[in-house]
Amino acid sequence: MTPKSANATYYDVVGIGNAIVDVMAKVGNGFLSERNLPKGGMVLLDALSAGKIYQDIIPQREVSGGSAANTVAGMASLGLACAFIGKVHDDALGQSFSRDIGATGIDFFTKPLTQGPSTGRSIVLVTPDAERSMFTYLGASTHLSLEDIDEEIIKSARMTYVEGYLWEEESAKEAILKAAEIAHTNNRDFVFSLSDKSCVERHREEFLDLIKNHVDILFGNEDELNSLFESDDFEHNLDLIKPMVDIAAITRNIKGSVVVSGRVKTFVESETVENVVDTTGAGDLYAAGFLYGLINGRSIGTCAMIGSLAAAEIISHYGARPETSLRGYVRTNLVKYGKTL
Repeated sequence: MTPKSANATYYDVVGIGNAIVDVMAKVGNGFLSERNLPKGGMVLLDALSAGKIYQDIIPQREVSGGSAANTVAGMASLGLACAFIGKVHDDALGQSFSRDIGATGIDFFTKPLTQGPSTGRSIVLVTPDAERSMFTYLGASTHLSLEDIDEEIIKSARMTYVEGYLWEEESAKEAILKAAEIAHTNNRDFVFSLSDKSCVERHREEFLDLIKNHVDILFGNEDELNSLFESDDFEHNLDLIKPMVDIAAITRNIKGSVVVSGRVKTFVESETVENVVDTTGAGDLYAAGFLYGLINGRSIGTCAMIGSLAAAEIISHYGARPETSLRGYVRTNLVKYGKTL
């Protein structure tokens, strides 16, 4: 099933990313050090290594995940019409992913694998300081290809949102470039997330080329932007990214975020969260809130505020999916700033 009319706007956003199942678990700092596992960021593993970690944890929850999938789930919770493109295997985890993402109101039509690697999973270990360390087996998600890019869906979406994590396989790179071409041919925005510092380090030159030639709106955090330009001079790096994209929204943890658009830089404070439980998905949900505001014609500053509020909801509990209606949560909290949703 795809939209009946490619000439009309059927979706607000279509997300393209790794279709994986997030396995959440709480561990002590010793769990990581004893196994020589790095803290923070994302590490890619093979199936065997991921299986060994999985055997040693007690999962708190298992839910359909992946960076772009988390973002479109946040936008769906805010009330936007969304679709998702990503590859799973037709196994138990893949079927769980399909049911779970469908239950959030997101259209998911990508044909699953029937042979080859199993559905990907990301083991997210959360230490007492709320830091999350991700150990990811990409599995079937790496088999996303040109054939999976549904042209009718891209044509009928206001925006196409792609996660940088996807840029690991040649077939996925081809798929991303095809999606960008379709979006721009139909005067749609192409949005890209840098995803992770290690991802930037692996693909720096290719990312710079992609951003210069294809990206309209860019999301990332301060570390990722600094890595992109191999410099710790954040202010200078903001000036470097400025001519490359229409909008760059860069998060800075407790320092809030800064949005560069043309000659204007907009600084917005972070939301105060009394009890930070788990930072998984904070950047994903910031992007969800920001794009919601942008699609609804809000100012850059208000977009960043909505993004910060969406991120605040996510870090107040375990997991990267909202536990309440984001639309209601954001509306209630915007009132204190004299704004409405």
